[in-house]
Amino acid sequence: MRVVITGAAGFIASHLSDRLLAEGHSVVGIDNLSTGDLANIAHLTGKDFEFIKYDVTNYINVPGPVDLVLHWASPASPIDYLELPIPTLKVGALGTHNSLGLALAKKARFVIASTSEVYGDPLEHPQKETYWGNVNPVGPRGVYDEAKRFAEAITMAYHRYHGLDTKIVRIFNTYGPRMRVRDGRAVPAFISQALRNEDVTIFGSGAQTRSFCFVTDLVDGILRLAASKENDPVNIGNPHEMSIEAMAKTIIRMTGSSSKIVYKPLPTDDPKVRKPDITRARTLLGWEPKVGLEEGLTSTIEYFRTKV
Repeated sequence: MRVVITGAAGFIASHLSDRLLAEGHSVVGIDNLSTGDLANIAHLTGKDFEFIKYDVTNYINVPGPVDLVLHWASPASPIDYLELPIPTLKVGALGTHNSLGLALAKKARFVIASTSEVYGDPLEHPQKETYWGNVNPVGPRGVYDEAKRFAEAITMAYHRYHGLDTKIVRIFNTYGPRMRVRDGRAVPAFISQALRNEDVTIFGSGAQTRSFCFVTDLVDGILRLAASKENDPVNIGNPHEMSIEAMAKTIIRMTGSSSKIVYKPLPTDDPKVRKPDITRARTLLGWEPKVGLEEGLTSTIEYFRTKV
């Protein structure tokens, strides 16, 4: 296949490129580098990979055939989308519209990277794809949550109105090599602080939960969904739920750090719980995560040792 990936220099998209190239496909990566990093794709030079620096909130034209469009462009960390609220909304709306337009023009399949954040601060636990969510549209996190909810809506509109073969993957917390040191999310923040023997900062009591999936498991789930006949949303994430405090303590132990945990106020609208119901992924895609937490963290910590 010839595959177009928007947001190609980002954490997850760079791993998607690795996997697609390893399977013999050709990849065209598009990124305006607002949050992406060319270092994530530097190793792809000389392979069947073409990079285009471009902002997908503008009309997208890719010469030649395209078989699959993966729309991964978006700030994804709270520190990014709180700093870039309008670009976040624009890439969720205009960027998704333009990426769908490319897929339609090329008669390509389309996959949108949605997120567990469409569930907001959930009143259902664990979260099934049938749950409509509990999102504050005017809160500071609304710029990301509602951008992704709109992206899902326009994706389904293209599927229903134009007959486009579209997929929606709702990604739960994912970690692994190539996350940024100053990403702002829990795993990279805890690892970088622990490796420096600095205080490890927890926001809130630390009792809030997340479910952490290693990036290679996520990529496998995404590509299984892309190859499937499924058009309704599918959760891809690790259902092993743990508290943020437990994750911080695990990382301190695994890094051999002398760091102490400190607690700061919880940000507005921060979800109290997160756990995917992956019944659909298991039954429709034959997918479930395989990489255990300590195995995944070992690989991630090794990467961060080269960066901190």
